[in-house]
Amino acid sequence: MLTQALIGDEGRTIELGWKDGSRSRFHAMWLRDNALDDKTRSAGNGQRLITILDIPADTRIGAASVKGGALEVSFVPEQKTVSFPAAWLSANAYDRDAARQPGWTDEATVRWTKASMQNSVPRAGYAAASHDRAVLGQWLSAVKAYGFAVMDDLPAESGALCKVSDLFGYIRETNYGRWFEVRAEVNPSNLAYTNLGLQAHTDNPYRDPVPTLQILSCIENTVEGGESSVVDGFAVAAALQAENPEGFRLLSSCPARFEYAGSSGVRLQAKRPMIELGPDGELICIRFNNRSLAPTVDVPFADMEAYYAAYRRFAELIEDPSFEVTFKLEAGQAFIVDNTRVMHARKAFSGTGKRWLQGCYADKDGLLSTLASIEHGFKEAAE
Repeated sequence: MLTQALIGDEGRTIELGWKDGSRSRFHAMWLRDNALDDKTRSAGNGQRLITILDIPADTRIGAASVKGGALEVSFVPEQKTVSFPAAWLSANAYDRDAARQPGWTDEATVRWTKASMQNSVPRAGYAAASHDRAVLGQWLSAVKAYGFAVMDDLPAESGALCKVSDLFGYIRETNYGRWFEVRAEVNPSNLAYTNLGLQAHTDNPYRDPVPTLQILSCIENTVEGGESSVVDGFAVAAALQAENPEGFRLLSSCPARFEYAGSSGVRLQAKRPMIELGPDGELICIRFNNRSLAPTVDVPFADMEAYYAAYRRFAELIEDPSFEVTFKLEAGQAFIVDNTRVMHARKAFSGTGKRWLQGCYADKDGLLSTLASIEHGFKEAAE
């Protein structure tokens, strides 16, 4: 609960007091730019209706008070009065004591290992998810939190994976097509199309931007072996950072280069770090794919030996069974991975029997939008 509002710095800032004794400061310009009134933001979609240049450069707070649990502020020289709900101010407070350590993730991201996840793989049935928004919301929430989930009871037919993407968004078409086949081929253009095992990896690091979601759907699987596995790259990155902070710094600050030229007319290249941090140190992406790694030329000579040692150790941790969750897809099952976080792998399988999977790409913006819409609808219903 908001209890007090004290204007400071000749109206350029305000300090708020809360019932729990905590305090938070805001700048007058920030509050004015984020005002919630219908002259500043569209009532229909929340889009801002003004530019920063529409706000006077000498904007200050002329008066402020706490009324009905909200902060009421009058800005000068506009002579404009705006109300800010206490809950909104608390959710958007930016007055923090200290910067977070590089590699941090938000509270909604749950890192996991084999011990915590092998026996609790998140999953839902397709029929239930397609007819019950609560079930779909739980499944999408699991993808957001853990970076992967399984879906059961899909039709065991070509194109069924589109039904998964249709639940939340859209397929991202690439040079591989709207979707691609994953089964053994003669003279394959990609190692995925063999019966060999595949090291845990993220897909398409040679694209910019990289596809942020991948769906793999099983149509037939009668081979021995061929189990799928997933590894939480965020958990592995945290382990590397705890063990070798300098190695973590090198892999997150020096770009790697990735490329693909496996089919006619396609030449893809990207330059990004294996461990990517945002400007504020947030861990936002893992790119790891030994098959498409090009020569690393952006690391200083003096650091290259340490860089390769960190790369090797990162690979060793990724291969450590304690990080690996394994399951075998049966016909009519699919799984989705956050391709910016979770690496997936495949065990080798026998030459007898058939293993037919299909894969496609999608993006997280659609998934997160659908999830937020579901959660907002439930919140409105509860209110």
